[in-house]
Amino acid sequence: MADALTTAGTAMFDDAVMAKKLPSAVLKRFNDCLISGEPTPEEDQKVIADCIFEWARELGAIDFAHWFFPLRGGGGAVGGMLGAYKKDTLIDLEFGSKFVTKPMKACLPHERLFQGETDGSSFPNGGLRVTHSAAAFTTWDRASFPFVQDKCLVIPCAFVTHFGKCIDEKTPLLRSMDAVTVSGLRLLKAIGIGTDAKAMCSYLGWEQEFFVISADHYKARPDLVNCGRTLFGKLPTRHQQGDLNYFQPIPGKVQDLLDIAQAEMLKVGCPMAVKHNEVAPGQHEMSPVFRTANVSCDSNVLFMEVMNREAQKLGLQVLFHEKPFAGINGSGKHANWSIGTDTGMNFFYPGKNEAGAKLYVTAIACLAYGLAQYNEMVRCTVASAGNDHRLGAQEAPPAIISLYPGQGFEQFMESIISGGDLLGYKAEKKKQSTGCSAAMHIEAPVEDRNRTAPFPFCGNRFEFRAVGSSQNCCFPVMVCNAIMSAGMAHLASLVEGGKSHRDAVAEIFKENKHVIFTGNGYSSEWPIEASKRGLPNLNTTPKAIATWTSEKNKKLLESLKIYTMEETEARQEVMYENYISSMCCEVETMIQMTETGILPACAKDLEKYKGFDKLAGSRKSVYEAIVEQLEKLKASFSAKPHSSLTEEAVFLCDTVKPQMVALRAAVDKAESLLESGLYPYPTYETMIYSHHF
Repeated sequence: MADALTTAGTAMFDDAVMAKKLPSAVLKRFNDCLISGEPTPEEDQKVIADCIFEWARELGAIDFAHWFFPLRGGGGAVGGMLGAYKKDTLIDLEFGSKFVTKPMKACLPHERLFQGETDGSSFPNGGLRVTHSAAAFTTWDRASFPFVQDKCLVIPCAFVTHFGKCIDEKTPLLRSMDAVTVSGLRLLKAIGIGTDAKAMCSYLGWEQEFFVISADHYKARPDLVNCGRTLFGKLPTRHQQGDLNYFQPIPGKVQDLLDIAQAEMLKVGCPMAVKHNEVAPGQHEMSPVFRTANVSCDSNVLFMEVMNREAQKLGLQVLFHEKPFAGINGSGKHANWSIGTDTGMNFFYPGKNEAGAKLYVTAIACLAYGLAQYNEMVRCTVASAGNDHRLGAQEAPPAIISLYPGQGFEQFMESIISGGDLLGYKAEKKKQSTGCSAAMHIEAPVEDRNRTAPFPFCGNRFEFRAVGSSQNCCFPVMVCNAIMSAGMAHLASLVEGGKSHRDAVAEIFKENKHVIFTGNGYSSEWPIEASKRGLPNLNTTPKAIATWTSEKNKKLLESLKIYTMEETEARQEVMYENYISSMCCEVETMIQMTETGILPACAKDLEKYKGFDKLAGSRKSVYEAIVEQLEKLKASFSAKPHSSLTEEAVFLCDTVKPQMVALRAAVDKAESLLESGLYPYPTYETMIYSHHF
């Protein structure tokens, strides 16, 4: 009997399928081109296209689609960060036919496999294209395998303008992976370790958190439909106080959804490995085993698409917003990131020999340099209207970007700065007794985890914990690659300039150790200490975005060939536009819900207390306070400046957003007084618990 494991990998045109179906010479040239960056020869393109067509038809594919990731953000609203594509049927005309009306044939022309053209006029672009010059092109990311789903051959692609400017999430990621190879191989040559490597890889393993609620309840909440989060609502008396939901058995309907999603993802080669309940009621998580960064980013977007599609069939709705419900935990997407060589050397594994141990210490020095010198750039990658509700809220790392390599390593770093050798860091796992006979001892990692840190060490990788749940992983991983490349290039330049390997590492640690913090990132003392160290605390999205186009950022991204100056500036414009769009949508939805739902409910409730003033209590003043706060919100929103994107974003954040909070507080107070049944929208209690039964 077929199950999710027996069908795993059957719908992906991966290395094993290529080896089976492609001539060995064609496959070798194809893989060589992946390393060199050279175009696949046209004759090979034809062979590959024919093989993929035959394979896809065997799986029932009728259409094919170039699948790409525009810069459309979405602020956590459903569908915001999903992929884009148009479906084309696997047919073409027999142009060699003698007939005037050419007959059609089922096929996949090679030129349509490797490249596509579409209208790029309606995608966010930051000024990189204009309406009267709308052409945009998709090109197959040859390092990410095509797959078949829903009778469609899906081809992962990069997306660029007519002039080659990137207007997507993936292209900068692919460029950053090239930068890792260039800087990584340069570093290895300089320090004399792993010199047989021909290429470098960056890896990603994501942990996707999300909420699941009833689709009917979702449709009855205009705020969820339009904004992805609730703008009003009070918590039930029991929510997450006792951690009762955490790792509890998954509710039946949600279990069905997760099982289906797992099977679909396994089928297309994504090794989904974990599913469990999260801390908040109605909150869950799924995650796969790590893979190369571009492939893993693809699979995360696909996962969100699959979850949305399959949830609808079960009468459920998945919420990927960072903070769909106030007062309980929001959702993140922890990005477990690492880099390594094509020969198997992991830069972030302490190593079992001297070369591995030295490389590990060297790599952390490079990462510390990148995080210290380009701290604001890293913060920008997780800046969004949705994530502002989550960062620094005792459920996610603070907006201060720091590095946690472990307390033991911090002490070892100080010894290197003082003149000590690069060897000597003890990376052995520690045996810890359970104190009972039936359960064996545990092997604890060399360093404990620090969930309050935005960048903690996790045994063989670093976990970027600040990434928002609705985000595309490409952007944060791209910048992780960029800052690491900067660090590797800097250390290599020191050695090439005459410094010893040891002295170069010591110098970098000494100059950048202020970014290393092994304490409690949730503490009130940390922001004060961070300020003393000179670490920025960009605690709102507008503050973060403003730093994106600093000269040092633009120079780095251009030098690494990740972004041109123009592309860097365009990305800032897109970030501002997305923040403003998200905030304006929330304000307008809030006003509409108050006027058409909340106030009529308050009026009906107050009417019932005519002649019963003592029973009415504070209702009249509480309900009138809503009107007062609503008018203040309208006034502040109407005063929004239009002189520049920067001013508009700052005004929305600093002036309008506090008034939204005030209106919400008034409405939520009224919810506690309204007669049961009069509240016009599904309550928090109804939404987060109803699908549990």
